[in-house]
Amino acid sequence: MKHTLKYFFSFCLVLSLFLANAQDSNSKAELAKQPTPKTEGVVPENPEAFKKVDLTAKKKDSIPVPVKTDRYGIRVGVDLYKLTRALYDKNYKGIEFVGDYRLTKKYFLAAELGNENKTTDDTRLNSTVKGSYLKAGFDCNGYQNWLNMENIISIGMRYGFSTFNQQINTYKIYNANPYFGETPTIVSGQKFNGLSASWIEVVAGVKAKVFDNVFVGFSLQLKRLVSNKQPDNFENLYILGFNRTYNGDFGVGFNYTVTYFLPIYKKKVKPVAVSKKSKGKK
Repeated sequence: MKHTLKYFFSFCLVLSLFLANAQDSNSKAELAKQPTPKTEGVVPENPEAFKKVDLTAKKKDSIPVPVKTDRYGIRVGVDLYKLTRALYDKNYKGIEFVGDYRLTKKYFLAAELGNENKTTDDTRLNSTVKGSYLKAGFDCNGYQNWLNMENIISIGMRYGFSTFNQQINTYKIYNANPYFGETPTIVSGQKFNGLSASWIEVVAGVKAKVFDNVFVGFSLQLKRLVSNKQPDNFENLYILGFNRTYNGDFGVGFNYTVTYFLPIYKKKVKPVAVSKKSKGKK
């Protein structure tokens, strides 16, 4: 009886192992018969997951700067100081026209053209000078403008030339011994024509844009005479464009101008990339 049960359990164990192996073989056969899904031409739900990453791509380390455009043209105007001086100085009449042309990014060709009528009334002499003058030279702008700004802080040089005539209106003879009183005033009216003078001057000035194409500015001038043709026994006390001589070769000047800019063409300024690293150091 014991041997019979032993053979029976052994038979059941072998049969269960055989059935399990057969079932596993059937499952593999069914999976092999099923068609393989096609992935070619199918767009995935998340295309970003299939993008190739270029490990050799260079990282951008700069910030582009907006392109700046510089305008080039002619600026013309008038000196308000000389134009309005006649309102409070009865011995003066004059006008000065100013202009410049932008040659390069920093340099401007500049010129002034004027006409004056000035009466000098000293203690013993009253004389009148009439004539015209021309000054020409250059200005160098040292101001670094922001985008779309055109202001100027400049220093430059001029060569000036003046032609004029003098007239002695009245004079008094100097009396070293005024015991019998002063000598009477003598009316002369003598004229000296064909007089001239030339000089060089250093000019420092400012021009600020107040409206579209309208500029207001002023300048200071330090002058030194180069030549001075004057009459015999008489000095040029006032030289047109040079101002008072003060018995020497040096003079000073000043103007206050309003000018209008006439653009001719534009030139693009090459943009400069600003590094993030250098920007962070500032």
